[in-house]
Amino acid sequence: MNINFSIEETVKKRYSVRNYKKQEVESNLKKEIEDFVASLENPFEKKVNFHFLESKDVENQQKLGTYGVIIGAEQYIGTTIQLEPMALEALGYEMEAVVLYLAHLGLGTCWLGGTFNRKGFANAMNIEENEIFPIVTPYGYPAPQKHLKETVMRKMIHADQRKEWNQLFYHHDFQTALTKEEAKALAFPLEMVRLGPSASNKQPWRIVQSDQTCHFYEYKEPNYSNRFAYDIQRVDMGIAAAHFDFAVKEKKMQGHFNTECKPNIALPENVEYVFSWIRE
Repeated sequence: MNINFSIEETVKKRYSVRNYKKQEVESNLKKEIEDFVASLENPFEKKVNFHFLESKDVENQQKLGTYGVIIGAEQYIGTTIQLEPMALEALGYEMEAVVLYLAHLGLGTCWLGGTFNRKGFANAMNIEENEIFPIVTPYGYPAPQKHLKETVMRKMIHADQRKEWNQLFYHHDFQTALTKEEAKALAFPLEMVRLGPSASNKQPWRIVQSDQTCHFYEYKEPNYSNRFAYDIQRVDMGIAAAHFDFAVKEKKMQGHFNTECKPNIALPENVEYVFSWIRE
C-alpha cells in the first residue's frame, strides 16, 4: 500500500458527502481505485474483503436504501470481515485508507454503518451469509450543495467539531492531560487522530502517551452499539490507527502496533484498552 499524498492536507479536505452529482466516475479512475484496494494491508493482519457496486447494474435499485441520507450516488464500496479479535479495527484501518485515497482523487465518500439497507446491499453485492457486513460507502463527485437532510444531520452531530486535546490525550495516566509540547514528535500523528471521522462523531479514541509509546483506548459510549452484533466503535479505533500510522510514516518515524502491552493504569468508566503503538 502506497500512501503518496499529504496526510494532513487530505485529512483536512475530507468530509462526509451525502449529495452527489449524477456523474459516473471515469473508468480509468475506477481502475486506479481497484488497484489501490488490491494493495491494502493492515497492521492487525486480519483479512478485509471489499465489494464494488454500480447502482446501474442493480435491477431493483430501491433495495439500495439509505433512508434518504444519500442522494445521487451511483457507485458504492462495501466491506466484510469474519468477526474475530481486531477484525473491526482492521476494517476501519483499510476503509479509511480508501476514503482518504478517494478524497485525494477529488471524490466524495460517506461512512455508513447504520443508515443503509444492509440486506438489500448484501444481496446486490453477493455477500455470503457467514460474513459480517458493517460498513458501506458511496463514492463519486460531490454535488455543489448539501441537501436539507444532510445539513440537519451535520448540525445534529456537530460534524465540523472535534474534541480538544485535553479530552482525548493523556500523559502516563488518565489523570494528566497531554500537551502538544510534551507529545513532541508524536504531536502531529495525534492531531491527525483528533481530526478523524467517527460514527455519529462520537470520537471514542483515548490515547495515553508514555515516553515513545502510545496506548490506544476506546471510550465505549453506553448503549451505542446495542443494535449491532458487534461493537461498531471498534471500526472507529481502526480509523484512529490509520491516521496515526500514515502520519508517523509520513514523518519517517519507525514503530509498530502491539495488542498485548496494556499498561497497568487505572481506567475511567467505560474505557477499554485496544492496542498500542511502540516507537522503534
